[in-house]
Amino acid sequence: MSGAANRLKLLINHLDRSPAAAKTSSASAKTITSYHPHKLRYTCETDFLTPEQRLLYEENGFILIKNLVSDEDIERFRKVFERICRQEVKVPGLTVMRDITIAKSKFIPDQKTVTKLQNFQENPELFRYCTLPEILQYVECFTGPNIMAMHTMLINKPPDAGKKTSRHPMHQDLHYFPFRPADRIVCAWTAMEKVNRQNGCLVVLPGTHTGTLQEHDYPNWEGGVNIMYHGVRDYNPEHPRVHLEMEKGDTVFFHPLLIHGSGMNQTQGFRKAISCHYASSECYYIDVKGTTQENIEKETVEIAIKKYGMDNKITLKLQDTWALKGRLVQGEKLSL
Repeated sequence: MSGAANRLKLLINHLDRSPAAAKTSSASAKTITSYHPHKLRYTCETDFLTPEQRLLYEENGFILIKNLVSDEDIERFRKVFERICRQEVKVPGLTVMRDITIAKSKFIPDQKTVTKLQNFQENPELFRYCTLPEILQYVECFTGPNIMAMHTMLINKPPDAGKKTSRHPMHQDLHYFPFRPADRIVCAWTAMEKVNRQNGCLVVLPGTHTGTLQEHDYPNWEGGVNIMYHGVRDYNPEHPRVHLEMEKGDTVFFHPLLIHGSGMNQTQGFRKAISCHYASSECYYIDVKGTTQENIEKETVEIAIKKYGMDNKITLKLQDTWALKGRLVQGEKLSL
């Protein structure tokens, strides 16, 4: 039995000390995990992940897969991004974001003024990322076979202008989502070029996915904070952290409760990544009224009303702003 299989067996036995569990002495890791498919909380029984990968995700809340997306695909996504920045392509429902320091300067239709594209589900070429078989075969290990693409982003982290606004506060993605359960949601985040500490790689706090959703708000940063960049109000700054340095095409999959953020881009270039949050189509919407998510609901609804010219008297909920974003990418649409 491999070292990972042994550790996986120990983990299962720790979670379930019933007499039946004590009998799982097979030399096959596959047999061990299939005997207790419900005992591993954060991964599904697909036989695709290795025992090592399942254990890493269960314990840490993320796994990094090297060289998953091809250079050819990434260059196609890059070209569409550049065309959108030049305003050669119009995408319904797309949100184009600029850094707070750039937003105060004169607008020029160029990629240097765009820091993020959100909700590109209506652009077939960019949305193709969300349907890549090499991505979905991993996603299914966390969501199950019925998969919805819920939130899409192409991030173009700019060189920091000296105000430290290019960094992203430590946060949990679930803060933005009005659907549950959290354990059937996962993000795929692919580096479109080399990502390191110098240009602001992702920073994660391993194991924080086992906690609960924390209260979020705008951090009190002297240089200002970009719109919708909420951060966890209280987390242990001494918690061990991992800087995810990645090569072009590398992809990290992580849980929506994992506390993570990114540092400043201290280079002169832009740091690009493309991502999608997926959820099982068996997930369901919740009302966030009376929860820590009320502040993001208020802000999101205000932005939606302004963007679409809606009547201020209309009552919207956070879940309403998500209702039209989701796209089925595999299996059956059941609830979402």
